Amino acid sequence: MEQLLGLFSFAIYIYSWVLIIYILMSWFPGARESSFGELIGRIAEPYLEIFRRFIPPLGMIDISPIVAIIVLRFAGMGLDTFFRMFF
Repeated sequence: MEQLLGLFSFAIYIYSWVLIIYILMSWFPGARESSFGELIGRIAEPYLEIFRRFIPPLGMIDISPIVAIIVLRFAGMGLDTFFRMFF
């Protein structure tokens, strides 16, 4: 069970970095249109879309990715607590 927890924790850690990379790519013109940017977009956009439906942009700033990363981290902590409590 400890290995499964480690695997889930690692997956959440990697996905958080995928989201951060995707967010930073918006600062560079044409980065999201590259093949790497499109791959990262296909991975990140479905999760980010959930938060964009509920959190509107504040002017030119979209804070939904920040909330999405925080929720992902809390989910990781909750998963860690669940595994440690029951297994």
